[in-house]
Amino acid sequence: MQTALNFRTLDLNLLRVFDVVMAERNLTRAAERLSITQPAVSNALKRLRESVGEDLLTRAPSGVKPTPRAEALWPEVRTALGHLRAALAPGEFNPQTDATSFRIAMADATAAMFMPALVTHIEHTQAMVNVRVLPLATRDPSALLERGDADLAIGYFPETVTGLLDEATGAPLRHAKLRDSEYVCVMREDHPLAKGALTLDAYCAAQHLLVSFSGRPHGLVDQALARLGRERRVVLTVNQYFTAGRVVANSNLLTVLPAFFVDSTGYREQVVTRPLPFDLTGLHIAMLWHQRHDRVSSHQWLRARLLEAAATQAS
Repeated sequence: MQTALNFRTLDLNLLRVFDVVMAERNLTRAAERLSITQPAVSNALKRLRESVGEDLLTRAPSGVKPTPRAEALWPEVRTALGHLRAALAPGEFNPQTDATSFRIAMADATAAMFMPALVTHIEHTQAMVNVRVLPLATRDPSALLERGDADLAIGYFPETVTGLLDEATGAPLRHAKLRDSEYVCVMREDHPLAKGALTLDAYCAAQHLLVSFSGRPHGLVDQALARLGRERRVVLTVNQYFTAGRVVANSNLLTVLPAFFVDSTGYREQVVTRPLPFDLTGLHIAMLWHQRHDRVSSHQWLRARLLEAAATQAS
């Protein structure tokens, strides 16, 4: 039976320790982040367990594993702590003096387009900011952001963003558009199909390369062709635009990429692009974050810099 929590006697510092331990899943790393000893972290967790009335963490080979009660509690704790930080010190972040780390989930091509401008800003302003790019292999980063595994997710999230536009869903995520791009067919510059308009018959008769971050064997192009009663032969599926560029530049394979990302292949001078001979909805690149970070000044700084980076790319 679950014991009722006496909130009036709860030391709120325990919740901060709990939040960091849940993020790190390791007591040693959590102690380093909190600048306290590991025994102090263990003692705080013991006191929190006594307050909650049940176990929140169990031992695991690489550290600790949260119980279902901890998983349910953590999102609420993170949101509450974020609101407290924003309310008590809304203008506290100074990028020149406050050492801060951010975790951004995105694909390699997205990072190649936005990170150079962000790093240039960090270097020129001597900001004490560290950025860690995490792999992204999903069109729905909701769970990633709600768990706090990433501070931001950048990519193409059509269904997630559509859901956020419906206020009735009550989703705890926020989003902002960074860039739009149309899809184009990419081939080596001396490809037999590089001269003249690309027809649907010629496109379907060719052999293809598919870029799929999740590894799925079919993509948006295959769905569009299926609606026309057509199909293509995919010879190779890869998960990086750089790999796609290198293969296409040295073979007869065709691939489809957002026009915005052709430069990120590193083979822009060796390939040419052609309009697709069928309709394909364009790409809308957005950044998503959890509402707990809405008013956190350091996160506001990061989002502003990314919007600036996107504007630089558009100009």
